[in-house]
Amino acid sequence: MKLTLSWLKDHLETDATLSEIVERLTSIGLEVEHVDDKASLKPFVIAKVLTAVQHPDADRLRVLTVDTGDGKPPVQVVCGAPNARAGLIGAFAAPGTYVPGIDVTLTVGKIRGVESHGMMCSERELELSDEHNGIIDLPEDAPVGTSFATYAHLDDPVIEINLTPNRPDATSVYGIARDLAASGLGTLKSAEIEAIPGQGETPVKVTIEAPELCPGFALRLVRGVKNGPSPKWLQQRLIAIGLRPISALVDITNYVTFDRGRPLHVFDAKKVAGNLVVRRAKILYQWQNTQMDRAQFAEFQQDGRQIELLSDWRNEPGIKQEIADVRYAVADPETVQGLDGRIYSLLPDMCVIADDNGVESIAGVMGGEHSGCDENTTDVLIESALWDPITTARTGRTLGIITDARYRFERGVDPEFMVPGVELATKLVLEFCGGEPTETEVVGYAGHKPKIVAFPLSEVKRLTGIEVPKAESLDILSRLGFKPQGSGDVVDVAVPSWRPDVDGKADLVEEVMRIHGVDNIAPQPLGAHDAVNSKILTTLQVRTRTAKRSLAVRGMLEAVTWSFIPARHAELFGGGQTVLKLANPIAADMSDMRPSLLPGLMSAAQRNADKGIGDVALFEVSGTYEGDGPDQQRRVAAGVRRGTAKLDGSGRSWAGNSGAVGVFDAKADAIAALEACGAPVDRLQIEPGGPAWYHPGRSGTIKLGPKTVLGTFGEFHPKTLEALDVSGPICGFEVYIDAVPEPKAKPTKTKPKLELSSFQTVKRDFAFVVDKTVEAGTLVRAALAADKKLVSGVSVFDVFEGASLGAAKKSIAIEVSIQPVEKTLTDEDFEALAKRIVDNVGKQTGGVLRT
Repeated sequence: MKLTLSWLKDHLETDATLSEIVERLTSIGLEVEHVDDKASLKPFVIAKVLTAVQHPDADRLRVLTVDTGDGKPPVQVVCGAPNARAGLIGAFAAPGTYVPGIDVTLTVGKIRGVESHGMMCSERELELSDEHNGIIDLPEDAPVGTSFATYAHLDDPVIEINLTPNRPDATSVYGIARDLAASGLGTLKSAEIEAIPGQGETPVKVTIEAPELCPGFALRLVRGVKNGPSPKWLQQRLIAIGLRPISALVDITNYVTFDRGRPLHVFDAKKVAGNLVVRRAKILYQWQNTQMDRAQFAEFQQDGRQIELLSDWRNEPGIKQEIADVRYAVADPETVQGLDGRIYSLLPDMCVIADDNGVESIAGVMGGEHSGCDENTTDVLIESALWDPITTARTGRTLGIITDARYRFERGVDPEFMVPGVELATKLVLEFCGGEPTETEVVGYAGHKPKIVAFPLSEVKRLTGIEVPKAESLDILSRLGFKPQGSGDVVDVAVPSWRPDVDGKADLVEEVMRIHGVDNIAPQPLGAHDAVNSKILTTLQVRTRTAKRSLAVRGMLEAVTWSFIPARHAELFGGGQTVLKLANPIAADMSDMRPSLLPGLMSAAQRNADKGIGDVALFEVSGTYEGDGPDQQRRVAAGVRRGTAKLDGSGRSWAGNSGAVGVFDAKADAIAALEACGAPVDRLQIEPGGPAWYHPGRSGTIKLGPKTVLGTFGEFHPKTLEALDVSGPICGFEVYIDAVPEPKAKPTKTKPKLELSSFQTVKRDFAFVVDKTVEAGTLVRAALAADKKLVSGVSVFDVFEGASLGAAKKSIAIEVSIQPVEKTLTDEDFEALAKRIVDNVGKQTGGVLRT
């Protein structure tokens, strides 16, 4: 939001300086982002060229004598501008002046042997425009010797405010002045707008077919206008805030938009056919005839498209499948050419203003080129309406249109200023363009019913820690336009029509505090904890940190991906439910909340590959969404490896290239993340196969017991890679760190000092013949459970299948590590332990010792 200081003072009576105003704006929540006070233009003065003669040693230079108006003798200036001539009045910079456009501080110097005591400046040298083909040429009556900045109204500082989305009332100069006055920095000037009497009814009538999108519409015709340039003061204000003056009628709408936060639109009445109707955009359908086979016909029906059979199914020579004559409907959306010259295709959820010829304006966003006003306009329709904020925002985002009108309507405008906005615009039209107005036609507006908020005055103290006197709190609210009613500890507060963002008591506390002064909140030290080792982070926060560390240690890089993904990606990974679709997505291809972290990570890995980094390992620990309830959000750690990005860092090497990543790399990453989160990895069960996006023969599911799923891992299905436009080799995993059970609370006791055994570890090999359906992990767990005190580790080192074992059998060879603790084991001890291992494996797997 931009405004000039003089514009602000049109509505605020104040003696405050610019710096005081800027400081106060920021302190009351209207953060000043930038101030351009054109201080660098103050040294430039208006000067007159008395003579201009050819430079004695340069064809393109002239030697000027310049009267600077200070009563001293004229100064000599060497100038290369083609329009330099005797009698020209322009902007002069004396030696010592800093010229911003060329970033130079002037000094007295010689140019081709002739001294130059200053400079006649172009617009680009003063950073007024890009024009540099000649020096500034002012009218003959420009006062020589006075400040150029003052003459050109460039001494009016421009203030730029970074508005938050919840402050629609501050999208106008008047609204900002109202806040400053409420803070005590001046007095708000009267804002009453007198009604302009009209002659007869407005001949163009308005019908609202979509009242849910348009709660009110005001329209007025002014006949006999002359649409020329707007007054100089209005043009200068619009230029100062970055707008281009167009014509008096258009400039009036822009002025009222910024002055009062009331967007308007003007139609050339002679270009409007019939009456106006406010409705949703239409989708028209055209029928086309063709021939289709049964599969194509079924596909059209599944997509819900309109299609009809025109003949029976038949066989024709050279065509394998039966075909038939059909006709199908082709969608033909309404279009409109906007004021920016672009053609926009409109959807049924968009609101438009139409006449008998079709769409004339995209409601709340942009007018149409066809009915726009130009220099030939003599009859003008002034429109002031109310538009649904959500629909306006969605329409603008879908069409990619950003306008000052959309900016205000999507935040909410003051409904009570709809009709006064027409009156103000009518007054300015009559003043600038003449004409005769009709009466204003108002359709659909039922009046504003203010919200009533029950406000316990004690909430100010409870929420802010500051004791603001009750009388001061009520006075602040009154100065801001709120209407407190009652005198007890709880008062009813009527919210003004220009504050749609205020819904509850916390909002009222915020209003009191920003005017009372947030800087009045005294700093307080953080309270001490009861114990040094008291728990601060939640279990989930701790697990999130440890999971990130463990995956980073494994050579993976952390990525942060979008929480919303394309609908087709969401459906591919088990999402796509209606409740997870965004009502107002930031882009058409980011429409669904993600059911998995894998699509984003896989796409990120592919983007790296596209830029030449094919071997990449990425991870993310964040949230996924199974529904719209708080209990349907998961905390997940996920990662992908692509190319040859293995844990050992091997890749291309003189010693030979590393193999491609695979299922076991993903499994190792998943187990490492679960172990870091405190999962009992010795009791985890690995089941073959995973969700549909993994390769069915190269994936697994990690479980703790028969029901608790802790994660999945594997190489991705080729169809998944094709759907995501990702190339392999690539593998990945997802573990649900919120599903890891909390460790059981145990009584605190002093643990014995851990000592390493003084006895040597002994290793023994066993080979068991088992059914092919038996998993190696089951056998390993059985061997470990044979004697938990002596067996310190079990690993598989060979798997063999052959005719000698039988068609449905396989051999699994394991190495058992035996760690004596209390004594050296005898042969009898080893034999007894081996028997327990063989017996336990046989009991749990049905395996027999291979001989």
